[in-house]
Amino acid sequence: MNTQTITLPLPTPLLAALRSLADDREDTLDRLVRGRLDREVMRLRSAQAGQRLRAERIARLRSLLAPVIAAAAGWADLQARLALFGFELRPAGGGLTLHDAGGARLCKSSELWFACSRLVRNFGAPMPGHPHRMQHLLTKKAAGVTPDDPLELFEPF
Repeated sequence: MNTQTITLPLPTPLLAALRSLADDREDTLDRLVRGRLDREVMRLRSAQAGQRLRAERIARLRSLLAPVIAAAAGWADLQARLALFGFELRPAGGGLTLHDAGGARLCKSSELWFACSRLVRNFGAPMPGHPHRMQHLLTKKAAGVTPDDPLELFEPF
């Protein structure tokens, strides 16, 4: 392995702690630091790969489920349509999350471009069993204020 020498200013207490760790392990300071840096680089690369996989999974789910969600006429209809694909929406905080048949959380509904508030406005009712009733959205609809984001499918690209 080719190596290059770098100069790295470290706070005195940190350098002392690293030297102490190296001594405790009967290792050299440079091998200890290289090993830690190698593990950190692998961890960061793994995290980046995980984020890419998550983004790809959400894109596939969005492509599959956007027409299904947009076609739903109400909460019961939406859950029935999602169940045909092995999914369900569940309340989570102030929004909704998509779960598979085994109960594993896949993503937030807003990541599929269908935020809970948008669905409440479209269906004219809060999700049954959701702790947040979103009455302010229903009051606007009753007053004749139309939603500013009707459920329409579009390609972002």
